[in-house]
Amino acid sequence: MAGPVPGEAMPRRILRSETVLVLALSLGASAFSALISFIGSLTKPGGLKDQAATLNGSFAPGRPWLDLAWQLFGIATALVPVALVAHLLIRERAGLSAIGFDRSGPWPDLGRGALVAAGIGSAGLAFYLLARASGFNLTVVPESLPDVWWKYPVLVLSAVQNSVVEEVIVVGYLLRRLDQLGWSPTAALVASSVLRGWYHLYQGIGGFIGNMVMGVVFVLLYRRWGRVGPLVAAHALLDIVAFVGYGLLAGKVGWLPTA
Repeated sequence: MAGPVPGEAMPRRILRSETVLVLALSLGASAFSALISFIGSLTKPGGLKDQAATLNGSFAPGRPWLDLAWQLFGIATALVPVALVAHLLIRERAGLSAIGFDRSGPWPDLGRGALVAAGIGSAGLAFYLLARASGFNLTVVPESLPDVWWKYPVLVLSAVQNSVVEEVIVVGYLLRRLDQLGWSPTAALVASSVLRGWYHLYQGIGGFIGNMVMGVVFVLLYRRWGRVGPLVAAHALLDIVAFVGYGLLAGKVGWLPTA
């Protein structure tokens, strides 16, 4: 079946069901998983800061090649919803360029992303340390991979995968669909930022609030620039620094909490 011709609007019911299905296959499902995880943490004896949320762990301890296969499989399959979004936008005669995820301005995207990451990174770390010390957050363990040759390349790939999935779906795609459904910019901003906070709830209240605030900033920047490229770059840089930095510094500096 052919997609809509340029200028032809898809029926609202199709837009609604498509959006629900995309979220159910990706970050919407992650949000409910995070909620269940958070309830489990709340009902577990001991405080939140005495529990750990591991972001990148081993799938096959003691079997590095099998572990690597699982790591790469997980990264690749996590990107399938992004491929689905690209397919849906192509059927719409738009493509990923409609949300600013293309190669038209890689260096400006990277430059803007680096500035955003520098601003958010220090504030985010300070907020996490405060939230954990106050008992509102679990101890976040960015990585617990074995010390093998592929550890840091996999962490970088994981960071890039996270950034592409989140920014393409929860900012570019979701805002485009909500705009097409007639949502106000304010309502769309709230939906996108709350969803971002929600699927980080497994980290605790601090993770929810911190990522929701980040979501507000990212939506405002997307509205200003019309591109998710800088947001993908910023998110990737933040996660690379967090994952690789933790691997290099954990247990060697006193200010960095470890499980």
